[in-house]
Amino acid sequence: MSAEYPFIPEHLEKALEDTSIPLIDILHGHLKVEMLDLEQLLDGDNDDRFLQGYMEALTNIYALTYNLSIDRALIEKDQNDTTTNA
Repeated sequence: MSAEYPFIPEHLEKALEDTSIPLIDILHGHLKVEMLDLEQLLDGDNDDRFLQGYMEALTNIYALTYNLSIDRALIEKDQNDTTTNA
């Protein structure tokens, strides 16, 4: 976190400032890193229940980023097809 972006991890600042990168792509990449880091902490014992729940939540949001991107692309395609055929 920095003074300029107090709520954004520093490793995301450059991508945030590059307005050609969709924000959902930044979120998707960050979630993937979080999931990989968390996976390294899981060791299979019962004390991992919280971490397993957190991993499930991250996985659900990660999948949502894909679904949003796919559905948005379909919406944009439909809109382009409609305006092209009009």
